Amino acid sequence: MSYKLNIPAFVAAALLAASGTAAFADVPESPDPIKVIMNDWTGQHVSTKIAGALLEKMGYNIEYVSAGALPQHPGLAQGNLHFQAEVWSNNVGDLYPKMVESGEIVVLGDLGLEPKEGWIYPPYMEERCPGLPDYQALYDCAQAFATAETFPNGRLITYPADWGTRSRDVVDGIDLPFKTIAGGSEGAMIAELTSAMATEAPIISMMWQPHWIFAAHDFNWVEWTPIEGDCVEETQEKDNACGFAQATVNKVAWSGFEDKWPAAFKMLSMMTLSNDDQNAGILEVDNNGRDIHEVAAEWLANNEGRWQPWIEAAMQ
Repeated sequence: MSYKLNIPAFVAAALLAASGTAAFADVPESPDPIKVIMNDWTGQHVSTKIAGALLEKMGYNIEYVSAGALPQHPGLAQGNLHFQAEVWSNNVGDLYPKMVESGEIVVLGDLGLEPKEGWIYPPYMEERCPGLPDYQALYDCAQAFATAETFPNGRLITYPADWGTRSRDVVDGIDLPFKTIAGGSEGAMIAELTSAMATEAPIISMMWQPHWIFAAHDFNWVEWTPIEGDCVEETQEKDNACGFAQATVNKVAWSGFEDKWPAAFKMLSMMTLSNDDQNAGILEVDNNGRDIHEVAAEWLANNEGRWQPWIEAAMQ
């Protein structure tokens, strides 16, 4: 029996042999680049670069492509983009569920994060707005969160515009006296939060975790009416608002991915990351100014016992 190794596969064999992992001669199954999506928040970059580094270790060619959280879905469905490490199930728009149902986008499974989303504020705001963390308090003390531009309404920082309009929809739906201001980017949102904390200025913002900011500063979450089942954000009422649907975070791919790159598909299906993994990576990039590729490589070096079985199983 003869074996034919192309050059990328030979490189993969050398890399995997060095880490004690057996290589599979037909990987990569195609020399075409796997187009991996990059969104515009650091946590997603951490997940994506770790996934990309693992794929490169297997011998695949990787191309990172920037795409918005909502525009990415048609690109996946059409095969112009191939893999997304993080789709937050509560911020997908109208097209994504239909594309998953039709089979144009394939869900590879849960990434493993334990996310939370909602509105946060510094603890000192509770003195200025008695009744917090109950969301009902915001009706009576909106002015405590106001600026000269929004007075008498409060000012609420929301996600960047291309992440959707969830906070604005909730504010409008329950007639809350706040003006929503879209953050320019994740970095801009964090800069405004940290600046406000330094001077104890009024601030309230949409936010998510995992994120390093919760390790660096104390924040409280606005609390909503507990309900049974899922929170339907679009149909809330003032007296019993549930706030925000909490997400699962899924890995997804183009429908043709498994046929074209089956070993990659299998490895990515097994890959998982924890909140601690992502928090540590975000902290290194955003706080310590390290390069994301270096941080991903360090994760691989420190976690070989976790990822090596994924590659071994995928390459068999």
